[in-house]
Amino acid sequence: MPPVIGWGILQAGSYGLSGRSPVHCAASGFAVDHRFMRGASISGQRWTAADLPDLSGSTVVITGASSGIGASAARQLAGVGARVVLAVRDVSRGTRVASTISGQTEVRLLNLASLASVRAFASAWSGPIDILINNAGVMYLPNERTEDGFEVHMGTNHLGHFALTNLLLPHITRRVVTITSNLASGGRINLQDLSWDRRPYKSSQAYADSKQANILFTLQLQRQLSVAASGISAVSAHPGVAHTNLMGHLAGLRGSMARAVVRVISQDADRGALPTCYAATQEIPGGSLVCPDGYRHFRGYPKLAPAPRAAQDPQMAAELWRLSAQLTGTDFPSV
Repeated sequence: MPPVIGWGILQAGSYGLSGRSPVHCAASGFAVDHRFMRGASISGQRWTAADLPDLSGSTVVITGASSGIGASAARQLAGVGARVVLAVRDVSRGTRVASTISGQTEVRLLNLASLASVRAFASAWSGPIDILINNAGVMYLPNERTEDGFEVHMGTNHLGHFALTNLLLPHITRRVVTITSNLASGGRINLQDLSWDRRPYKSSQAYADSKQANILFTLQLQRQLSVAASGISAVSAHPGVAHTNLMGHLAGLRGSMARAVVRVISQDADRGALPTCYAATQEIPGGSLVCPDGYRHFRGYPKLAPAPRAAQDPQMAAELWRLSAQLTGTDFPSV
């Protein structure tokens, strides 16, 4: 078995093994808006899309919504009345997906591997955004660079969303949801070599680092929102192992074995989108992590879990934020 597959199975689902209370992943100062957040409690129930609240009049922006978890989340949220903006790299593909969704949708160009594209998207925006879902991501790519020279996983999965969130934050009224992975616990972020300029490159580690960065970003964002006494909350979610096209580019034996393993332990994209939809709409503390409730969090219904220990380090979160702000030229605005 190729090392990347074995590593993924060993690392997946390690959230929550310490038995800590979910309060350990929440920042203080979060206030629930009961006018907006309604639906079934997660306690003692199997929460499904049927429990989503009415989102009529709300605007939701979802990055990477032209396939997989993003497309499923768009379909579910539009189905309960939200205006859903599919922020996608391929507008033609996004338009085809939008045509299959019942409800109000809009497709806009966004390439998270380009800070110019991120800035263009944000500068063109007007009006409120109730929920921003940072969903887009790349996985197990070769050692490539973004348009701005960043390592492709960190640049797309973290830095692009970091910049987008900060630029859109003056428009956001309710919540920021950032999608991570059950491989985030294997992250070993090197702030002195974030783009792998001085280390032998390993795509699986680069992906895990970027997903750990997503959680660190969420927790630091929530800390800053709390200090600012903002009514916005920041949370994260991961889909477990979902059968999507995220690894469709992997070729040869490695790709075949990866897809075979995923087929055995995964759930479909609609089920995989449930943690995203729960995190976006339910009464949970800022800083929370939502993941599937099944074995090793591979699959199942949404539940709260503590973040991996390394992603709970406030100093690391603050240092990553400072570096990300320097690299992207964006920072936390007055909200």
